[in-house]
Amino acid sequence: MVSQDFILFPAIDVLGGRCVRLYQGDYEQRTEYNQHPAAVAQQWCEAGARFLHVVDLDGAKDGASINAATIEDIVRTARSYGASVQVGGGIRNRDAIARWLDLGVERVVLGTVSRDIEQMAQFASEFGGRRIVAGLDGRGGKLAVTGWLEQTNTPIVDLAHELAKVGVLHALVTDVDRDGTGQGANLQLARSVQEAGLWSIASGGISGRDDILAAKAAGLAGAVVGKALYDGKFDLRSVMQELAVKGDGV
Repeated sequence: MVSQDFILFPAIDVLGGRCVRLYQGDYEQRTEYNQHPAAVAQQWCEAGARFLHVVDLDGAKDGASINAATIEDIVRTARSYGASVQVGGGIRNRDAIARWLDLGVERVVLGTVSRDIEQMAQFASEFGGRRIVAGLDGRGGKLAVTGWLEQTNTPIVDLAHELAKVGVLHALVTDVDRDGTGQGANLQLARSVQEAGLWSIASGGISGRDDILAAKAAGLAGAVVGKALYDGKFDLRSVMQELAVKGDGV
């Protein structure tokens, strides 16, 4: 695998058109941070973010988006700063992928459909492996799908190995039990996925600067930060500058 620069992804989770965060993926345990997600995108881009991670929580749960207009606004805002966006949540077929990419999204994250190796191979072939991210989220090393509401017995690392063979390049790796807890990302799981052949972006539980730097030190492709950022646990601008000094974060 050719080395890649580490990317820090501020997360914008959209539920009912608003910017929220969930605790361990529980839709009943949510905190609303802003009624205008595009304004949040502007804030993170002004702090130096070059790539945003956007989750359509309604889409993840129901398989259909009611937040397309809101996310379009985020994409337009990011692009005005020269930043990119990856979007996940309820993207389960070719038309949905094409629709997001046509709107200017750089990458799409596919979670529920990631179990279908043949389908993922087709997506990687048609749209390019660099634009397809496998959402490998789960508990106890096993995949969780349908907005994390359905727990499967599929080993995440085994799935990563199969996806790498069909042209997928990146994986977003989330330990659901750590999401929103500030306990630190499951770097061991993310490293195992990377060793299986996919560039790994660690997500879930990152508490601040030290966890971000630990993900970078582990050799991962990136990290997603959400609750810690919204709760003011660290200064995004200073961390982005620190990463830029090392040639990363872009």
